[in-house]
Amino acid sequence: MEELVIRDAEVVDGSGAASYRADVVVDGGRIVSIVKEAAAAGCQRPEARRELDAEGLVLSPGFIDMHAHSDLALLRDPDHSAKAAQGVTLEVIGQDGLSYAPVDDRTLGEVRRAIAGWNGPGDDIDFDWRSVGEYLDRLDRGIAVNAAYLIPQGTVRALAVGWDDRDATDAELEHMRRLVAEGMEQGAVGMSSGLTYTPGMYAKDAELTELCRVVAGYGGYYCPHHRSYGAGALQAYEEMVELTREADCPLHLAHATMNFGVNKGKAPELLTLLDEALAAGADITLDTYPYTPGCTTLVAMLPSWASEGGPEQIMKRLSADDTAERIRHHMEEIGADGCHGVPIEWDRIEISGTGDPALGEYVGRTVMESATARGEAPWAVARNLLLADRLAPTILQHVGHEENVRAIMRHRVHTGGSDGILQGTKPHPRAYGTFPHYLGHYVRELGVLSLEECVAHLTSRPAARLRLPDRGLVREGYRADLVLFDPATVAAGSTYENPRVLPTGIPYVLVDGRFVMADGRRTDVLAGRSVRRSSR
Repeated sequence: MEELVIRDAEVVDGSGAASYRADVVVDGGRIVSIVKEAAAAGCQRPEARRELDAEGLVLSPGFIDMHAHSDLALLRDPDHSAKAAQGVTLEVIGQDGLSYAPVDDRTLGEVRRAIAGWNGPGDDIDFDWRSVGEYLDRLDRGIAVNAAYLIPQGTVRALAVGWDDRDATDAELEHMRRLVAEGMEQGAVGMSSGLTYTPGMYAKDAELTELCRVVAGYGGYYCPHHRSYGAGALQAYEEMVELTREADCPLHLAHATMNFGVNKGKAPELLTLLDEALAAGADITLDTYPYTPGCTTLVAMLPSWASEGGPEQIMKRLSADDTAERIRHHMEEIGADGCHGVPIEWDRIEISGTGDPALGEYVGRTVMESATARGEAPWAVARNLLLADRLAPTILQHVGHEENVRAIMRHRVHTGGSDGILQGTKPHPRAYGTFPHYLGHYVRELGVLSLEECVAHLTSRPAARLRLPDRGLVREGYRADLVLFDPATVAAGSTYENPRVLPTGIPYVLVDGRFVMADGRRTDVLAGRSVRRSSR
């Protein structure tokens, strides 16, 4: 007898088709049968050792978070309710060009310092891996939800070239090509870049194109955080489209937004650019989070020249008064490339977390608010905080536009990604709320998407981008990564004031046919594993 029958569920199968009522039988981690309208038809109903009454609940495929920053959280926090409670059954990590494999001892220390604001310093982690395959093996010891990995181009460049702003030599480029090939052979699904973060931003298009050719040869995709989301955003998108066309590599645009005042109302221009490329045969997808503010680290706002050489060189430049004044001038008056070419607006930069709890007085305030309270200039506050917290502060950037968010999420190649940074006292609420916020706010309350369409955005579309042949749909033979939610009550609990509140209306989540959420509570099940590049 099979393990589980989910009885009388309203199945939204991930295809975008109309829902239907069915009994769904799960066994051995897979969906083994779907009996539609079993009760109404008066047919023999399937039996199993366990029965779950799903009356009033929607059954859908598990949600795929196409842009996650859980690289260490998956290892540090077996509970991982931040994602499991949202119905996320697969996260794509290794984002924005910086993560923890492939590395050597030197690079690992540098990367840990550089992205401590995203993932914490990692002092509680045993970094017993160096290669991509070894990191995926570490995940396979058991994690809360599944994870796929992107080779981080910035980390690859740090390993082969260093943190200097210069062209790679032919030997260094060949070294990077080998590193990318090895990572793909070991199971990565593609490559990411952070082209406003050092050292990845120092790579010119020709270098990136060569690495993308390697990725494409293994059936992977390129996922860039491109060179600008502010001034020059459209040109930056166009650059990525042309680069991947030249490399014949599929493109997935990370957190595809049009932010800052210069881009208000300009989402249709981005979508026209993408439609023209798609019509010409390009393979393009994108992800977004359903919120207007962005989230990153405070140090990322600095001009790229101030970040050359890595974290220790940044600290030295910030400590020198004359160099610090040059940094201020670029940020406040010119518009640093780290701030997307737009002069920084300190009243829109909110400190969301610090590495040192003693600096908690800054959290939840904009830099301008802290400066006013202290009777100091905003740059003085930001500079001193970076030095005191050793570059660890995270920020919210209140620079988005609701009409752009809605327009982009309607597009046919859109998928969902939280871009969720789980560090800090007051992280962005998207880390805990992205997927229920789509379903509750944008589907039920606003009607921006239909339920069936939204579920397809969050399930089958990302599965297709990842080339996963047995995930993303409720189909017989598919993996039993499933979510049961109440369409009348599903909602994000997280807010800007209380961002670590779990959602409502998602009582059951299954990973590999096992309940990681049951009756709205996290179980002790660790059914997640690495999801490696498919050879199919």
